[in-house]
Parts: sequence; structure tokens; C-alpha cells
Amino acid sequence: MKTSHPTIIKLGTSTLTQGTKHLCRRHMLELVRQMAELHDQGKQLVIVSSGAMAAGREVLKNPKLDRLLPQKQMLASVGQVHLMQIWRDLFALFDIVVGQVLLTRGDVSDRKRYLNSRNTLHSLLKHRIIPIINENDTVATQEIRVGDNDNLSALVANLLAAETLILLTDQTGLFTADPRLHPEARLIPVIEQIDDKIFALAGKPSDTLGQGTGGMITKIEAARLAAQSGTPTVIASSKHPNVLLEIAAGQMVGSRFLASISYRESRKRWLLSERPLGKILIDAGAEQKLVHGGSSLLPAGITQTAAPFDRGHIVTIATETHPVAVGIANYSSADIEKIKGTHSEGIEDILGFSYGPEVIHRDNMTLLK
Repeated sequence: MKTSHPTIIKLGTSTLTQGTKHLCRRHMLELVRQMAELHDQGKQLVIVSSGAMAAGREVLKNPKLDRLLPQKQMLASVGQVHLMQIWRDLFALFDIVVGQVLLTRGDVSDRKRYLNSRNTLHSLLKHRIIPIINENDTVATQEIRVGDNDNLSALVANLLAAETLILLTDQTGLFTADPRLHPEARLIPVIEQIDDKIFALAGKPSDTLGQGTGGMITKIEAARLAAQSGTPTVIASSKHPNVLLEIAAGQMVGSRFLASISYRESRKRWLLSERPLGKILIDAGAEQKLVHGGSSLLPAGITQTAAPFDRGHIVTIATETHPVAVGIANYSSADIEKIKGTHSEGIEDILGFSYGPEVIHRDNMTLLK
């Protein structure tokens, strides 16, 4: 089951609290057991965990607070430490190391921070560490709102070219009607296209305890975002026995939202829609490796740069006679001029730092022919 495409697992507050006002360790342990089994099989996992504010309430013994942003951020500040300690202790039972990653939308939308976030997560996964991501609620001003971690999980799925996005919740999936009001309502096992009719079935955001920030409609929004990036989404109940193991095995659990296009096609469309801000010239050997070998662009095959550009900018890769590809530069033009024609092992010695061996990673590149 080894794959270079991770599975993103989003765990909402309702899942972690199980309808109470505190974190349910027993249920969290059961989910950790399943994730540990997948981890042992070679599956790469990334967790997007809600529950910081619920954890903060638990630590502070459920204080009566106004629903003002500073109060929420205070709870998140206290709760984030508590929540991560619980995750760390539970995964330690299975000899698995976890790492905390706090993100905001800017970390996955700004190109420089996008590369930094992506490289950090890939480094954690490479070393068999499970990243646990949460919204950086203690400093955000726009992010503490309905469904943000649902949407964040979809953005992370796009960031890492995820194999699958799993949204665990307290609901079985998407039904033809509200099953609480309509006993005849049927679970929709597969959704091929997310349109207005699907959104209408999702109803309105609801939260009986006032602890979470999402609902079914925000999960549909996340599924649509993931689908547009080439990642399928499964919405399922965390109470379903062995839910994560069954989803990973390809069994029909909950509601599966199919990807509208492949990740590669999504990436290609995005890169081709942006105006390149610079150019990297390469030799014939590098062109062969890019076009026929599916390789990343390394400094050894670069002859020069044209027009200054920064790390994170989209640039054209070309020979002296024709364009070859476009991609996201992992180094600025000034840095590339210093390392061009050299082996990747010498990057840190030359620059005093390294963002990795690739000037442009193949996942951040699309060929023009």
C-alpha cells in the first residue's frame, strides 16, 4: 500500500468530543489504532484536527465566555497544547511520532509559503512522522468561522496531491433528505458531480453544542474544492467500525465524491493559466530528462536565467530555441545563477542553505509538448 500520495484525514470537533463538552479519549484512541495500522502498512497519513477550542474549555473547566474572537483565540491557545499532548501520547502507544503544523490560508495560497509548507510536510512524511495540522486560531482573524478546517483539509489535499480526503463526522454521509425528519431518506454512496442540487441536500450549518465551526454544507464545499484539484473525498461517520481501514481498502463507506479531473490535469491547468515571471534556460540533456524521463529540474542542466524572479514564481523552462515547460521555481534567479551547472549536493555549500535538490520539482511543473 506504499504510495507517494498521502491520505488526508480531517477530524472535526463533533468527532473528537462525541457530542459531549470534552474530548473523548476512548474514541480518539480507536481512530489512532486504525491510523497506526495504516501507517504500519506504509500509508502516508496527514491529520487535520479540530478541537482546540473544545480542549481549551476542558482545561479551563468550561468557563462562561462571550463568543468574541479574543475569547475564542484564548481557548485555542490553551487548548492547542492540550490537544497535541493527547495526540502525542495516543500515537506513542504505537511507537509513532507526530509533528504539529499550524497553518492559515496564506500558508497555502502565497507561493513562497506554499513551497515552505509543502516541503515541511513532505519532510515529515519522508521521516515517517504523521503531521497533525490545525488552523492557527491564536493569530487568525478571518479563519475562525464556519467550516474553516474542512476547507483547510481540502487545501492541504491540493498542496500534497492527496490520494484521498477523508472527512470524518457524526453523520453517516450525504442523504437524499434529512434522515432525522424523513425516515425514508437514503444514503447517497457516490456523487459524481457536486452541483446546486447536492448543496441543497446538505441543509444549513448546525452545531448543537456550539463547539465546532462546521456542518455538512462546509464538507460539501471542501469536497468540491478537492474534486477540482483531482482528489476524491469520502464523508463518513467516525463511529462506523474500522471506518478508516475500510475506506483505505476501497470499501463503500459513507458518501464518496469523485474527482472531476486528475490532479495532474488540475495542476497543468493552473500553471498554464498563470503568466510566467521569468525564464530558465537548460541544455539538451536536461530537456531529455524532463520530457522523456519525467525528472525534476536540477541545477546541473541549467545554463542561465533570463529576467529576475523570486522563489515561488512561475517560470518558463526553455532551451535556446524553444520552450519546454512551465513550473514553480524553488530558488530565486539570483540563487540559480550561483548554482547553475553544479550538482545538487553542493547547493548548501554554495548558498549557505538549501530548499532541496530540485530547482523545480516535477510535481510543480507541466510540459508544453
